[in-house]
Formats: sequence, C-alpha cells, structure tokens
Amino acid sequence: MKRLHPLFAVLAAALLPASALAAPAGAPTDSVHAHISTILKTLGKTRHFSGVAVSPDGSTLAWTLRGKKGARVQLADRDGRNVRDVTLPARFKGCNDGRPSWSPNGQEIAFFSNCGNKPHPDQEDIYLASAHNTHPKARRLTHLDGYAHNLAWAPHGNRLGMLYVAGDRHRGGATSASKARVGVIGVSGVQHQRLFAVNVNNGQASALTPKSLFVYEYNWSPSAAKVAFVAAPPPGENNWWVAKLYTQPSQPGKAPSVLVDPGTVTGSLHGLQIAVPRWSPDGSRVAFIGGLMSDHGATGGDIYVVSAAGGAPADVTPGIHTSPSWLSWTGNQRLLVSAIASGKTRVSSFTLHGMHTAVEKPLMTQASGLGDGTVASALSLSAGNNHFAFVHSSFAKAPEIFVGRFRTDNAHQPVGMSQAPHAVTHVNAALKPSWGNAVSVEWTHEGYHVQGWLMLPAHYDPHKTYPMIVSVHGGPVWDVRPAWGGNGLYSALGYFVLMPNPRGSLGEGEAYTKAVRKDMGYGDLRDILAGVDAVEKRYPVDDKRLGLTGWSYGGFMSMFAPTQTHRFRAAVAGAGLSDWLSYYGENMIDQWMLPFFGASVYDDPAVYAKSSAINFVKQDTTPTLLVVGERDAECPAPQSFEFWHALRAQGVPTKLVVYAGEGHGFHKQKDRIDVMRRSAAWFEKYLGDSH
Repeated sequence: MKRLHPLFAVLAAALLPASALAAPAGAPTDSVHAHISTILKTLGKTRHFSGVAVSPDGSTLAWTLRGKKGARVQLADRDGRNVRDVTLPARFKGCNDGRPSWSPNGQEIAFFSNCGNKPHPDQEDIYLASAHNTHPKARRLTHLDGYAHNLAWAPHGNRLGMLYVAGDRHRGGATSASKARVGVIGVSGVQHQRLFAVNVNNGQASALTPKSLFVYEYNWSPSAAKVAFVAAPPPGENNWWVAKLYTQPSQPGKAPSVLVDPGTVTGSLHGLQIAVPRWSPDGSRVAFIGGLMSDHGATGGDIYVVSAAGGAPADVTPGIHTSPSWLSWTGNQRLLVSAIASGKTRVSSFTLHGMHTAVEKPLMTQASGLGDGTVASALSLSAGNNHFAFVHSSFAKAPEIFVGRFRTDNAHQPVGMSQAPHAVTHVNAALKPSWGNAVSVEWTHEGYHVQGWLMLPAHYDPHKTYPMIVSVHGGPVWDVRPAWGGNGLYSALGYFVLMPNPRGSLGEGEAYTKAVRKDMGYGDLRDILAGVDAVEKRYPVDDKRLGLTGWSYGGFMSMFAPTQTHRFRAAVAGAGLSDWLSYYGENMIDQWMLPFFGASVYDDPAVYAKSSAINFVKQDTTPTLLVVGERDAECPAPQSFEFWHALRAQGVPTKLVVYAGEGHGFHKQKDRIDVMRRSAAWFEKYLGDSH
C-alpha cells in the first residue's frame, strides 16, 4: 500500500480558475472557505524542483524547476548565481523536462523531455546539452515510442541507461488509475519494463535485460561491463515484493544471474524486499538496502553487502536504530548513507570492517525529508565526495535547492562538515505559511520509542483549548518527515494536527518496522493513542473533539480505529480498505501482503480477519466520510463501498464520494481540492464548538 496522502499533496504552480474552486454540496462555512482559499493560493504559487544534480567537479548545479507553463532544466554556479535556461528546439505549454544527469567528464547533461512531441505530449525523449555554454542548447538524441525513465550515464560516458516500456507510453505503477478491467484478465495489457542502453553518439537504443523480467532499478558497474538490477517477472506493479537482485554483462543477449533471492536466503533478509543496489568502486561487491517495505521507492531497512561472485549477503548494520534509505560508496570500505531517524533525515559515513559490521559516523541531521529526484533521501554528490546538493522543504519553508560541503580526508572520504547545507535558490522565499508551527513530540510505549510531528493551530494561544486531528501516514511502512504544505489545512482551520510514526514506520530500526507484521491496526493504534495522551498532557487539546484521517493504510486505520475505540468523534478515510479477506482478491498488488501477513488469505484467513474493520463494524459509532478513486488498483473502491454500506445500515452518519477516473493517487487538481473541502466541512460539522 502506498505512502501517498493526496488530500494535501502540493498543487501545481498555476492557480486554478475560479470555477475549479467552487464549493461542493455540504461545503464548509464562509470562514473555513476563506482559509481554504488562502492555502490554495499559497500552494498554487509554490514552485517545485523535480531534481538537482551537482557536476563531478562540484562547480555547477543543474536542476529542473516547474513553473506555470511546464518544467525546464536550468544550470547555475554552485552558489546559485548565474542561472541560465537550457533551451530546446521547441517548447509549448505543458512542455516538461526531467531531472538532469551529468556525464562522467562533466561536459554534458542528459535529461528526458517531451518538448519535441507536441502531437504526443506523453512521449519523452533523451536530450543532451553542453554544460559550459553561456546559452546552453540541447539536442534531441532519441526518437522513442514508449515510457522511459531512470536515466543514468555509464561510467565511461559512451552510453546511457534507461528503464523503458517499448510501445506503451502509459506510465505504469499501482498508484496510477488502472485501465478498464475487461477482456481476458491477467493476460492483456501486461507491461514489460526492461533496461536499455542508449548509444550517446547515434541515439540507438538496445535492450539489455530479457523480456521475462520487469526491471525496477539498476546500477552500472565501475567498468560498465556489468549491471546490477532489481527485477521480477511481470506484471511489474504486483511483483516488486518478491523481486530478486540480478547481475548481467551489459551487452544485449547476455543472460542474467541471480545474485540475491530473498525468498531462499536464510537469516534476517528472508522474505523481505531489496532496493538501491550499488557496486563497490573495485567491482567486487554490491551493497543494497533490505527490509520490510510497503512500496518500491519507499525505501528503508538495513544495509547488506554481497560478493559480486555470489554467496550469502551480510547485514552490516544489525540492530541499528535508524532506517537507511539511500547509499553511495565513497571508497572500497566506506559508504555514505542517508537514513530516516525519528522523523528526521540523518546522513552518516559508515566504515566497513570485513563483511559483517559497519561503524557509523553521523555527519549531519536535517529536520526534513530531502532528495535529489532519483530515490528517496538521496544526495547528489560530486566525484570527490565533498560537494553535495539536494531539494529541501519543511513545514515552514517551501522547496529550495540546498548545497553543502563535506570535509574529506586524503582518500576523499567524508569525515565531517566543511560547510553546512544552505539554500542557494530563493524562488519561494516570499511564501509564508498560513498554518502554525510544528514541533517534534516523542513518547515511550510498550518498550518502543515513538516519535511524531505536532502542528500547532495557526495563531496558537496556549490559554485556549483546541480540537485535534490525528493524521496517519500510508504504508504501513513509511514515515512522516517535515514537508511544505503537509496537513497545513487543518492547522490553518484551528486544529492541532498529530502526525505519528507508530510501530511499523521507518526511523527507529528494522525491529520497530517489523513489529506491525501479523498485527495490523493493533500495536500501531495503541502507539497512536498513547501519543494522543502524551500531547494532551502538554498542550490544550479538547479530548472530546478528536478527529482521525489518513490515506491508503491511513485510510484503513481511519476505518479500523473507530471499531476499537470511541476516542475519535469524526473520521475521514481516503482510499482505505475495510475487509482484508475480500481485499486480497480485489486488489492488483496482492504480493505485498505476504511479507506482512506471513501467508496468503487462502492459507491463513484468520490473520486477515483479525484486522478487518468490517468484522467489528457493529462497535463503530463514528461519523465517517469516505473518498476513493473509481479506478484505484491498490485499494479498490468496493472496499469503501462495503464500509459505507455497513455504517449506513446501522444508522452511523456516513458519506461516500467516488471520483471518476482517479486511481490510488489523485492527479486531477479539482478532485484534490474537492476532497480538501469535503474533509474540512466534515470535521467542522462534527468537531465544532457545539460538539
């Protein structure tokens, strides 16, 4: 289940027309309507960075900035000065460039763009541009027909790698709106995503991996003679949870070899997921992150190292109390690691001792999520491992490009900070949040250290009491870290907002994450309720006016929790599920459930029934609004129908809204706004002063 929470996903840069802001039936009061309009204007003015890359010598930055007419690549000096646009042969409204990638010699950047395909704006091609011209111009390298992404240079610079679905421009993935489920189910419409190599001189693209494997991510070996990649048989949206790590010579027609199969290994990696494979500089080993993960891209776990010749992978960070989510080799015995740590991001250097242990040296901590546009929590590093860049945002600050510098030793290993990360862009500097401040809150419960973020009401007065809304993240394996706009609506409307990271979340170590297995909705709910108690001891929260909301797994919790407790007086469940048994046969990603429940629903129905809200719905008296996409493949609409029907049958106030054409992640601005308005009206009705 995805980590998405589209209720408050930041809107695109362009403001919507007045007609799109029209209030739905059952709209909030004029005062609430005004607050929503203010937030929409703030979010609508926000400009976003799709990614950033620092040049190999650390002197130049390349980033993609989204504006009102699309997204374009820009170059700038390391300090953010001398910004210049990369021009393309043609541009049109809605023309979008992807994250740029530097050639190994630092002379060129490569990126995807749809700017040459106005008749087919969903088709992207590779463009190359000289990085050192005063007015850089890009040339089109390819003429593709299919969905292409994950661009990466081979180490010697004569080839580019990309993941490619030939002949199908539909962006795959379980969060996208599913195609109509008609015809011979399970046979038609299966995508084959393969690793392709593109010749930089002539644009010729050649498939490296076989059609029998759907490739999720890859990494070139230092000599470019081999590739390591994570793959599983198609359909790709379903089988990532059983994917294996492969290596293969980087030539067409060569056969891959399984390097790590989590389904057959013994030890801590058995049955878990693997991500972010990275070759060591000498090509002798591959490091990767292994752990219990809810989704491809929502990475967290322990660091494993395996010999490139084969053998058992070694967990080099057993017992660590953070969740590494990105790594890069900085030497044959050193790794630079970005980890989720109690709701923050911690970057550390790890020194390997043999194949079994790694010693951590923390270098910096950011009270935010961060990334470079490749994978979650990634930094863009210069070749000397000293200069770095990332996109930063927080609850209080809109996105900007940050740069910093590590202090390195004679072997180019980061050993400390030479320059703390700081903003070098100021495109959103004028934006001020209309919501309140946020603080980190921590509590201990049943032997676990639990952390969450508490957003204070706008214009907070400690002498007044306020209602509080608990917002549960998706996953269950993910986390809440500060991000611009996240849950700002409720704070602006005068609510406390608690965003907990209960057991099952990332950020406290793998044992903490695994604690949710076979226990969906129980231990994590107890952690959340303990967090509510902890907040109420420190802040003036009215316990009689508690609300609950979430999307995906948070939507499940917004259905399940009111069947277990009457603490919450109103709930808004987005893209949730009510019956794990029927859900198993309805969703298109049933493979994700095996690591979490230990068996299929056919082999152990009791463990699924135990956590099904529908089995306890007679205990539910909480007014509940349910919203879901018509073509949600991850949490299909019938799950919301089932819960709505049960609540209505026993007289509990409820409303179900199904959004035409939407998938698990809502992509239409008008639908996102409609959900915001409806949720605000629902909580105002049931958590208002009269209640």
